[in-house]
Amino acid sequence: DISPLLKDPAAFRTLIDLLEDHLRASFPKIDFIAGLDSRGFLIGPPLAQRLGIGFVLIRKKGKLPGPTESVSYALEYGKAELEIQSDAVEPGQKVVIVDDLLATGGTMCAACELMKRLKAEVLECLVIIELKLLKGSEKLKSIPFYSLLQYD
Repeated sequence: DISPLLKDPAAFRTLIDLLEDHLRASFPKIDFIAGLDSRGFLIGPPLAQRLGIGFVLIRKKGKLPGPTESVSYALEYGKAELEIQSDAVEPGQKVVIVDDLLATGGTMCAACELMKRLKAEVLECLVIIELKLLKGSEKLKSIPFYSLLQYD
């Protein structure tokens, strides 16, 4: 639950500071931050603004206008679909995907698949909290992954 971070402006600023410092130290060039629906939308835009880059939306099916790419993925309790606008990124552009939490990894893997379909380069998947017991980061295979906090 990231609600306490969102309620405290100093804590939220510190969160964005930490994520910004990590990305600046890790990647000399990033074209876009891509945020996952919906809590990635809270972290991604201020982070993108700090880095002086754009932000793109990865949303649940049916929420984006215009042509989209979509991918289905399994949840613990069923199936879901994610979409991105077909022109959100250009082939070869460098993207960092952000969300609040990594649990089983299904949603993050689906987001990576969308970026692959658009021929973007995923530099890293970035989350605030990782639930290590669920081993979601293992599903990301060769895609770099970073979590600020880890819980067993």
